[in-house]
Amino acid sequence: QVQLAESGGGLVQPGGSLRLSCAASGRTFSFSSYLMGWFRRPPGKEREFVAAISWNGGSTRYRDSVKGRFTISRDNAKNTVYLQMNSLKSEDTAVYYCGVLKGFYSEDVDYWGQGTQVTVSS
Repeated sequence: QVQLAESGGGLVQPGGSLRLSCAASGRTFSFSSYLMGWFRRPPGKEREFVAAISWNGGSTRYRDSVKGRFTISRDNAKNTVYLQMNSLKSEDTAVYYCGVLKGFYSEDVDYWGQGTQVTVSS
């Protein structure tokens, strides 16, 4: 069993920045062996893919609307994946979730965190 715990959400003005963290744990969970991703659910919409990162962080991919503004990274020594969000826009408002991906180009997830709210508003 894997537990994922997101943190770092909050209220930020347009143009501001936030860094989300997702700490992973589990008795037999080897974090460095897993692909990780961030997703979000905007108000009234379906959950959507945001970013993915490979086992060693060497490869990343993003949804088009966040390219150049968001950066996904990981620290395998801390069992943590991050999402640095810059130049935030109102349309980035959502509940953000991290997940263990089934594949680098897949949006299927084995395990989800509970989510953290990000609100971009003046």
